Amino acid sequence: MTDLVQHSVASQPADIGERLRKRRYAADRRLRAYGVVAIASAIGLLGILIATLVLGGYQAFTQTHVRVAFPISTEYVDPDDLRGSNWRAVVAEGVEVLFPQIEDPATLRTAGQILTNNTQFFVRDAVMRDPSVIGGTLVMEVPASDPYDQLNKGVLDRDLPEDRRRLDNEQIGLFDQLVDEGLVSRPFNWALFFNSDSRFPEIAGLAGAIVGSFYALMVCFVISFPVGIAAAIYLEEFAPKNRATDIIEVNINNLAAVPSIVFGLLGLAVFLQIFGLPRSAPLVGGMVLSLMTLPTIIIVTRNALKSVPPSIREAAMGMGASRHQVIMHHVLPLALPGILTGTIIGLAQALGETAPLLLIGMNSFITSPPGGLMDASTALPTQIFIWADSPERGFVARTSAAILVLLGFLIVMNGIAIFLRQRLERTW
Repeated sequence: MTDLVQHSVASQPADIGERLRKRRYAADRRLRAYGVVAIASAIGLLGILIATLVLGGYQAFTQTHVRVAFPISTEYVDPDDLRGSNWRAVVAEGVEVLFPQIEDPATLRTAGQILTNNTQFFVRDAVMRDPSVIGGTLVMEVPASDPYDQLNKGVLDRDLPEDRRRLDNEQIGLFDQLVDEGLVSRPFNWALFFNSDSRFPEIAGLAGAIVGSFYALMVCFVISFPVGIAAAIYLEEFAPKNRATDIIEVNINNLAAVPSIVFGLLGLAVFLQIFGLPRSAPLVGGMVLSLMTLPTIIIVTRNALKSVPPSIREAAMGMGASRHQVIMHHVLPLALPGILTGTIIGLAQALGETAPLLLIGMNSFITSPPGGLMDASTALPTQIFIWADSPERGFVARTSAAILVLLGFLIVMNGIAIFLRQRLERTW
């Protein structure tokens, strides 16, 4: 009896230990499962986002064109005054060549709506580039207007009742005639990247927004990068640890979490109303973005400086280096990969900001890229905002396409950050 009791008491700790070990293993498995589910959820949501943008915007990367032969007769075109010539009449003659069987003027006007409303300017510019075509025929690929572009891409359902379509049966029949004659093509839409904004979706592009974003980011980098690094070096290496520096550090950390629209209000009040800088200028946009990016760069730079081992400083000082030489020749180069990574990530975040740019007027309708920092401009996020608010059906696909372009820029900037980090880590 005594032996049985002793055996029971001795086996209890082993049983308890086994149960605890099983619980730990089960907790480990649950933790791994939670991690896998979280990663799968994030990848799934990202995939849904990308798929939605691609499905909604891929059609904007192609554009329907119609090949037209325009007779450039001297009856309407004056070689000495090309800008003042009657280019609308030239386009009308080109439409007559497309549809020689049509004699009714009203039907010809309807057929002319297949071409974009800016066709006369495309013809004028082509003749100004090559005046030798005057008296002959100019063959051009002209963008089709938005309704016919949507028809060619299958967005406009021709099976709907006629009163529920933007195009009636006669208009669809005229376009189908051009398709049967092989005059309709659908090449890559280079105008999306090389044209500026327009009221007509078929010729609207992102050139002005891309140039404006470049100028704004350039100003942001020129201001925030040196100022942020200098402030971080002073706070980390030279500033005394007292109440004043503690207040500064707390405020810097708080500024990094301030909503971006607050910086837009600050830029509106200070740069535009007090200093009188031009509205919608990339210079103002870059200054506002630099205010927003500075706290991030300061925090990242300080963390990068802290990550440098203290032995580096001690060894350099032991060799007789001054405080300035220790920082500039040893600490800063070792911290540079982290600094550059944080800076590019901060600039990528600034590239996607919309609210501060809207407040300083960078949502203007700009029909040409800005020629400098003081010219009126827009940016990629504000261009997306403008197109998303446009009623024309063609801007729906272009909005998604513009978002894909913006994401492409962000991926490139993050790729540069990774490359610089790896390159500098190998170097130092």
